[in-house]
Amino acid sequence: MTIHETAIVDAGATIGEGTRIWHWAHICSGARIGAGCSLGQNVFVANDVVIGDNVKVQNNVSVYDAVTLEDDVFCGPSMVFTNVYNPRSAIARKDEYRPTLVRRGTTLGANCTIVCGVTIGEYAFVGAGSVVNRDVVPYALMVGVPARQVGWMSAHGERLPLPVSGEGEAACPHSGTVYRLTGQSLHRVED
Repeated sequence: MTIHETAIVDAGATIGEGTRIWHWAHICSGARIGAGCSLGQNVFVANDVVIGDNVKVQNNVSVYDAVTLEDDVFCGPSMVFTNVYNPRSAIARKDEYRPTLVRRGTTLGANCTIVCGVTIGEYAFVGAGSVVNRDVVPYALMVGVPARQVGWMSAHGERLPLPVSGEGEAACPHSGTVYRLTGQSLHRVED
């Protein structure tokens, strides 16, 4: 584990082997961070946060209470999580946090916003600047404000030549893995 001298890691935080925490980051005491992660400059991780293994959190990201990031998630620079749906400065709503779950292998692009209370399916890809305000199915390519599905991505991060809904199969141009679309659901074809 590597912790930069300017970072603050509160006593009680759990940090896995090989994780790197960079300049001016703050990790709160209840945070649980897996192995092989990288937390960039100016990252904040709250108490009630679980981060899996091999997660990359780029510069200027705050991971607030009630957020869970599974293994291999990528959080782009300055992307945003929320945890209260209707915040007001004068009204305490800490008992109203809505949990956010980001499944394995998901990419959250730079400057995107994830509104609390959603689940983002495994290997989904949220484009830069998008605003996600509802659940996202696995492998979906989401863009816009509010985010809408415009296609599908392979686990390798390559766009698949398939319609948003319907029937069909396509292979990842990089890995060769075949995916099958059935209705509005995409699955890997097992060998």
